[in-house]
Amino acid sequence: MTKYDVMVIGSGAGAIVAENALNHGLSVALVDKGPLGGTCLNLGCIPSKMLVYPADRIVEIEQAKKFGIHAEIRDIDFSAIMERMRTKVRSGEQHVRETIKLSDTLDFYEGEGSFVADSTLEVKGKKISAKKIFIAAGARPVIPEGLGLEGVGYLTNESVLGLKERPVSMIILGGGYIAAEYGHFFAAMGTKVTVLQRNKRLLPQEEPELGDLLLEEMRKRMDIITGTEVVRVRAVEGGFLATGKETLSGKTTEFPAQIILVVAGRRSNADLLRVDKTGVETDGRGFIKVDAYLRTNKENIWAFGDIIGKEMFRHVANREASAVFNNAVHGSKQKMDYSASPHAVFTYPEIASVGLREEEAVAQYGPGSVLVGRADYSDVAMGDAMLEGAGFAKSIVNRKTGNILGFHIIGPYASILVQEVINAMASGGDIRMLALGMHIHPALPEVIQAAFSNLREVS
Repeated sequence: MTKYDVMVIGSGAGAIVAENALNHGLSVALVDKGPLGGTCLNLGCIPSKMLVYPADRIVEIEQAKKFGIHAEIRDIDFSAIMERMRTKVRSGEQHVRETIKLSDTLDFYEGEGSFVADSTLEVKGKKISAKKIFIAAGARPVIPEGLGLEGVGYLTNESVLGLKERPVSMIILGGGYIAAEYGHFFAAMGTKVTVLQRNKRLLPQEEPELGDLLLEEMRKRMDIITGTEVVRVRAVEGGFLATGKETLSGKTTEFPAQIILVVAGRRSNADLLRVDKTGVETDGRGFIKVDAYLRTNKENIWAFGDIIGKEMFRHVANREASAVFNNAVHGSKQKMDYSASPHAVFTYPEIASVGLREEEAVAQYGPGSVLVGRADYSDVAMGDAMLEGAGFAKSIVNRKTGNILGFHIIGPYASILVQEVINAMASGGDIRMLALGMHIHPALPEVIQAAFSNLREVS
């Protein structure tokens, strides 16, 4: 058995820990079953955004007539769009592989490992152990049981990236971030999309007003059936037939499509690693339990990223990687602070959020302690020029301290506009910070100021 100072499981954000450990002169084993670079690079944010970007351009062209511009899309080369994405992914994965090969001091174990003892992992028959272990092995798609999906050729957010021809019709099972983004993409490509969502709302994790507006806008381009649970899926000639059951009435309806995309959530890879062999505890959903310092219940074993199921975004995992290395190697006491942890949903319109929702803020701080402001894009000159009649921003503030508790925005460039608020929250959060710098007029960031200028008390 080979022993190391540090073992890192996972080459996504885990690579940050491995690199830092090597720079500190520690012996390091990196374990990954592939693809190298993790979910974001290969199966998540990078490939999906390479698909969403051309989808955005298509919708903009289709909506250009509101400006008096009459444009026509003559053809969409679906195969070329998909191959461009795959070429970029292959290039990225190859870059990671070549970087690993260049290191003379890193031992790379490529394969699916599983624990056999407290600090011992077995990979393709080789046993390795380490003084400090960092688990960042990610998550995988949830495949609901009992629906008949086994053996019927469904797609997931991973396998859908292999499509070479545009599907004529598609059922998307799920109503979260991934479902919304792929619904936008395939509808823009010309696929007849039907989204079947068990929850009564699309994107139930978001501020309700944002989810409601997104649902209204996306329904203009596809069918979105909420409050309906898929109870059966079967293969039929030419595709699939999904049976949906309305959660309130119990009424069932059958939905046909050429292909079915299952995006019903993510589950931790902790079970594949057999972390139970180490005594590491998992929660009821199977995610590894960690404290505020990203320590598991077992000494010298840390975990971060999607495998702990907190906020499953690559930028969060990168921040966790930095914190966990400082805590484990330098003995720091750096708590992970998720209060200013942002995210974006790259639909059309785009959504971005940071901090608490209104309901969460009132529950945490009490009635009368929260102020809420709202501004429409059309309230500012540039938003008016864009004829942006639906988009808006919502601010949530602590009435007593003046600190920003949350901010939510839906509309063009939402993921860019929100950064000003993120920076303010990360620097103390006082709303007065947003007024210190002049805002260009007329420019869209004025909508940020406007959302904080009309605060009102909520109960």
